[in-house]
Amino acid sequence: MTERLSPGDEAPDFTLPDSEGKDVSLRDFRGKSVVVYFYPAASTPGCTKQACDFRDNLAELNDAGYQVIGISPDKQAKLAKFVETEKLTFPMLGDPDKGVIEAWGAYGEKKNYGKTYLGVIRSTFVVDAEGKIAHAFYNVRATGHVAKLIRDLGVAS
Repeated sequence: MTERLSPGDEAPDFTLPDSEGKDVSLRDFRGKSVVVYFYPAASTPGCTKQACDFRDNLAELNDAGYQVIGISPDKQAKLAKFVETEKLTFPMLGDPDKGVIEAWGAYGEKKNYGKTYLGVIRSTFVVDAEGKIAHAFYNVRATGHVAKLIRDLGVAS
């Protein structure tokens, strides 16, 4: 089980490939607020719902000064298909070795139908312009989370 991040913590930096194979680093967004969210697997029902919610609210988040980045353990080919199929317009990054996912505390014990296993914990973080964690949300629900995040951030709709 990895240690969880809290507001005020330095956001762990990363450089990961996006759906086109281009490297994206958190430091590229320094000076901007960034929503970094971790999800278990591209093209699954819950993860698709969450990604499409971010896509559908992206203009509103961008207008309020927030960039969005999604991270999963998927490889580039699967991410590319996900981005194309769902017409996602923000970076979707792959972390197949789960090093970044673990560094952010988004990997650990999960329970499903009475079974316990290790996996990606659906989590969302808001990183401020200085690279510090402003908000850390673990075990979020795929449905309704983006709307709640927008409310919590005070983004006008």
